[in-house]
Amino acid sequence: MEKHDGGDTGKVRFDDPWYDALASGWGELDGTGAPASAVPAARPEYEGRMGGTADVYLEVQRSAAFQEVRRRYRRFVVPGVALFFTWYVGYVVTATTAPGFMARPVAGAVNVALLAGLGQFLTTFLFTWAYARHARLRRDRAALDLRWDTQELTRNVRGGER
Repeated sequence: MEKHDGGDTGKVRFDDPWYDALASGWGELDGTGAPASAVPAARPEYEGRMGGTADVYLEVQRSAAFQEVRRRYRRFVVPGVALFFTWYVGYVVTATTAPGFMARPVAGAVNVALLAGLGQFLTTFLFTWAYARHARLRRDRAALDLRWDTQELTRNVRGGER
């Protein structure tokens, strides 16, 4: 996100904690077009400097706040995926094992199979909407706080404050 400092509109500062992510070595290529190693010890140019940063990420991963975000994610996604997968497999199994039932007319040329197929699309959109809503209301704020904290800790490690 861009913000302007004071009256000089020529100065732009970035408040995104991941703005300098490439400066840490993540997302870079190794010269052959393959991703560079994400393991800091395997990259000699970061040896000694990145060990602390890796420790920060491990520390954040072990934190109660991170575990709470993951728990909220799993509590929504696991049952949602199980329910959606069951609905999908049920549709496929019914279509192959009970073609007479699926061919039963409901209204004019519209049959059970057509309604169930359209229901697949509808539930896909509903699940996507519910997931986005759940993320926005239950996880986004906590995840953003973690993101800022992690970025601040990594800056402190790189600056030698830790």
